Amino acid sequence: MERRKNLQKELAKRYVKDIKSSDIWGVFKVIADFVQGFEELGDLGPSVTILGGARAHKDSVHYNNAMKLADKLAAKGFNILTGGGPGIMEAANRGAFNKHCVESIGLNIDLPHEQSPNPFTTKECTFDYFFSRKVMLVKYSMSYVVFPGGYGTLDELFEALTLIQTKKIKGVRLFVIGVDYYTPLIDFMKTSLLEHDMIEEHDMEIITLIDDLDFVADEIEKSLACQIDNLKEEGLESTSYFKTLKDFYNSKEYGDE
Repeated sequence: MERRKNLQKELAKRYVKDIKSSDIWGVFKVIADFVQGFEELGDLGPSVTILGGARAHKDSVHYNNAMKLADKLAAKGFNILTGGGPGIMEAANRGAFNKHCVESIGLNIDLPHEQSPNPFTTKECTFDYFFSRKVMLVKYSMSYVVFPGGYGTLDELFEALTLIQTKKIKGVRLFVIGVDYYTPLIDFMKTSLLEHDMIEEHDMEIITLIDDLDFVADEIEKSLACQIDNLKEEGLESTSYFKTLKDFYNSKEYGDE
């Protein structure tokens, strides 16, 4: 126990030092995070990011639902991306772990507490910084699914919302699982943000709040064509990512696209 506490203190010191330091050489650690992510994830096919709290218990409904949804998506051929830790992240990686031809990916981060790699990943990366990890979680996914969680999960949820609202990313779906859990937050957004004109009515349409796992899995599958069209509009037909999505789409015989 004492050794664990000392390790947590050292990690905390290192993180604060990295953030507060004016040493310009620290920029290379940031670059290293991005280079690692691009190299490890750049050739991924269709992927879905599942987000949620590290503290979710294995016997909780949220843990089991995350595992079930990941299993459904993996069965359809989608890779699963998570933050690589315990709780909801472990559940999602666990659901995809034994599926052939898909990756169960964990993007971990050094933290003084809570975060330790779960054993259900087929590919993993460890990042020094939250912001570089968040980029990787959203960059290579065509849909985001957010389960109940704490501050970190809410940070990721609003990051995704902002990117979609500002059209920095297009064609990406955002599903929020846990109607009872998230309804107070959605109500706050309607009664405070919307009523005070901080957001617009159509901004609320970005979020699909639902507990129907089959609906989510089917909608993500349907959104593949939209993702391909958006990549075309952006002139990205020559990229390996576009070609991977296109080949996947054609292999599933979704249509004449």
